[in-house]
Amino acid sequence: MLGLILTILVVGAIAGFVARLLVPARQDLSVVATILLGIVGSLIGGLLGYLLFHKDADDGLFQPAGIIGSIIGAVIALVVWQMSQRRSASHA
Repeated sequence: MLGLILTILVVGAIAGFVARLLVPARQDLSVVATILLGIVGSLIGGLLGYLLFHKDADDGLFQPAGIIGSIIGAVIALVVWQMSQRRSASHA
């Protein structure tokens, strides 16, 4: 169980930091928020991977395709977050 939690945190951190590097804009996110971004990205990437390829964690939790999917999901989550921040700032 501890290994699963550590894997989620490490993959979340990697996906979150890479997503922040790939998305052009200033993001005022803490390290914890970046890890949470990566974890949300992993969930989004896992869902998209399952919907597109019908694969799930039965093939193993730590795979290169899973990390790539996590990064793609984190980029999607970050872009959606930035769009929601712009909307709330323009309405204020």
